[in-house]
Amino acid sequence: MIDPIFLDTPLYRCEALEPDLGCTVSIKLETANPVRSFKARGTEVVATQLANSDSRAVVCASAGNLGQALAWSGRHRGLDVTVVASRFAPAVKLDRIRALDARLELVDGDFDMARERAVAIARHDGIRLVEDSLDIETCEGAATIGLELVDTVPSFDAVLIALGGGALATGVGHAVKTIAPEVEVICIQPLGAPAMTHSFHQRRVVTTDSTNTIADGVAGRCPIPTVLDDLLLVADDAVLVQEASIITGMRMLLDHAGLVVEPSAALGIAAILEDRDRFAGRHVVTIVCGSNVDMNAYQRWVGTAAHTGGHH
Repeated sequence: MIDPIFLDTPLYRCEALEPDLGCTVSIKLETANPVRSFKARGTEVVATQLANSDSRAVVCASAGNLGQALAWSGRHRGLDVTVVASRFAPAVKLDRIRALDARLELVDGDFDMARERAVAIARHDGIRLVEDSLDIETCEGAATIGLELVDTVPSFDAVLIALGGGALATGVGHAVKTIAPEVEVICIQPLGAPAMTHSFHQRRVVTTDSTNTIADGVAGRCPIPTVLDDLLLVADDAVLVQEASIITGMRMLLDHAGLVVEPSAALGIAAILEDRDRFAGRHVVTIVCGSNVDMNAYQRWVGTAAHTGGHH
């Protein structure tokens, strides 16, 4: 159902990161695949179901990575894929969606506006709407990451998960808590896009009027109630990190792990940087969830980040 190319992704201890972080760090690498993010695990499930049904048309809203993944999965199965995205999304994400033969519709607003538009298209055209995090398939896809984690790592104390709409966090969290309930599941959001984190701590949906973060992949304003319910069941904590920490995390992953990542994928490292005492001496897994990043912006960010450790 899920193309093996997206499964059993690298998981390894990255000792070079550890002196600067003060804990044992393992990386779960979700970027070494044709769509450069974990999202295809979920879209493969959706596309398989659609390919076996009467309806071969599907629409989704995307910050960029889901759309690319759905386009990839759909093209391989002859589906008619429409992606709605913000015209402010990174061009690299939009270009890949077009290259994969999906129809791309841009809205003059943010991801939550794209979500409203996708709902309208699905209703008008009578086609399948894929709603990230709300559709169980997107969470099941992410859950396969959690299964791989508990299956292979000797033992770890905590898993750090980027929190946007919630598919990654709820999927991985559910799998981890089911099999290894003692592992701490910690979700991370940028201070500039805190809606789901505020919702988690207040145990009710809290929306924000806007977002302001370089981590475009997790910049949502309006949490989905049922996804929040799922998150409250499986997550132990949700924390917010500063932009400077995200940038330093990206720089460290480049310097010490040889990884070019998008900002959302550095949230876990940022969380350790901001709370070293919490993680001191522990074994932490961070999910490096995507690398679809505009290279000009990336070079600007990492160029301004402080060098960490060692001599350059």
